[in-house]
Amino acid sequence: MTAMPHAAIDSTRPRTAGVYDYLLGGHEHYRADREIGDRLPPLTREGARHNREFMHRASGWLARQGVDQFLDIGTGFPAEPNLHQVVQGVNPAARVLYTDNNRIILRYAEALLVSHPDGATDYLQADLRDPAAILEHARATLDFTRPVALSVIGLLHFLPDDADPHALVAALVAGLPPGSFLTLTHAASDLYMESARAVVAAYASGGVHLTPRDRASCARFFDGLRIVEPGLVTVSQWYRDEPGPAAADIGLYAGVARLA
Repeated sequence: MTAMPHAAIDSTRPRTAGVYDYLLGGHEHYRADREIGDRLPPLTREGARHNREFMHRASGWLARQGVDQFLDIGTGFPAEPNLHQVVQGVNPAARVLYTDNNRIILRYAEALLVSHPDGATDYLQADLRDPAAILEHARATLDFTRPVALSVIGLLHFLPDDADPHALVAALVAGLPPGSFLTLTHAASDLYMESARAVVAAYASGGVHLTPRDRASCARFFDGLRIVEPGLVTVSQWYRDEPGPAAADIGLYAGVARLA
């Protein structure tokens, strides 16, 4: 487990992971996180649940296709079932590297590291904006002679355009072995637009910048990859070999794609 240097924690500043935890009904949030969560439109809580359930469905499907290595960026606070519990439920030998830049999550990493005895989990405190550092650690933890599933769930919309999130994802994908997969979700700017504006305003009230993007912009994250059916859809519309969830008006795009 690799960590960044310790620094004092400011509980008066909202954290995106804390807001998400609050929306999911967790316990790892502060008042500042709850204040943003309470300003969000009511459907946002349902959206958080659908986002999490998409991760479960997509990761489980990948494990059933034989993928047994996962790199999860933007892990957030533990919320069972965590990704390793889902994929090790399919293949107990699966290996998972969790990554997040929130130093508080380091305190909870032990919960993420309780692997099935046949598999392995590890935790790296690092930032998506440093893909080289993430890949360097991933190569030491995972076997890059075989496919890896890269998971970036509910994170990219917290990066402004000047951070060039498309280039960051492209750099990570370029470092993966052939046959790997990219799984991501992203807030939509062209679906339920009144709600999208309210979400942006709620986060902005706490000093958190959120950049929803339209479908074409979200599709760019998959440039050069082979997108898996049903394609780039909303989180509640993505399912494969199991019954899909009930239809919901959720403004989050989701997709899974394979490297050639």
